Amino acid sequence: MAEPSEAEATGPVSPGIEAAVYIDASALAKLYVPEAESERLDAFLRGRLGLMISELAITEVLSAVARRKREGELRPELANEIRGALLADADSGSFARLHLDPAVHLDAERLLLATDSLPLRTLDALHIALAFSGRATHVLTFDRRMREAAVQAGMNVIDI
Repeated sequence: MAEPSEAEATGPVSPGIEAAVYIDASALAKLYVPEAESERLDAFLRGRLGLMISELAITEVLSAVARRKREGELRPELANEIRGALLADADSGSFARLHLDPAVHLDAERLLLATDSLPLRTLDALHIALAFSGRATHVLTFDRRMREAAVQAGMNVIDI
């Protein structure tokens, strides 16, 4: 299978193709809180190398877990177990961990000012800048607006 152009969205990356994949919060959350796409996502990621997450994505996932706990969708014990599992996986080396630093902020600010037609959200700009900082070749997201922003920024987006 030929690699798509930089601005083209792609389907799932074949197991034989090496790809550096940035996983945003919408995808990362599905690994810890069961949702419709969770099993497909887990199967796609299992055994794959070159996976990246960010401290920002971890914080966003834990924010979503806390919201579900407050709304009574998750028991407090389960919310704490999810937090523990996420942090343990993040520390395990399964993912490269990307950090927000001044260069990432500058890149996100450049993206925000370069966008005329798409209402780029701050967190999306930061996630895209983080993906660039880690030299990701692909972005994995389940968020429609993040997907559009990543494609507009020239990233390959994985559909699962």
